[in-house]
Amino acid sequence: MPIIIRLDRVLADKKMKLNDLADKVGISNVNLSNLKTGKVKAIRFSTLEAICEILDCQPGDILEFVPAGIDSYENE
Repeated sequence: MPIIIRLDRVLADKKMKLNDLADKVGISNVNLSNLKTGKVKAIRFSTLEAICEILDCQPGDILEFVPAGIDSYENE
């Protein structure tokens, strides 16, 4: 998948647990966990906005585009 989710990094940087973020955003732990692991095909802008507001970050801090054929681990 060319879009990589970096939510785990942002959470670690902010020293916040996934459960705390889910409570503050108002979505289930399961849905947020699926987002974190890249198991979702879409995200609502309102959800992304809430996550960014709570974590005080930009969407680009959470989402990364990696063109096809490039190993995503090269960017870490």
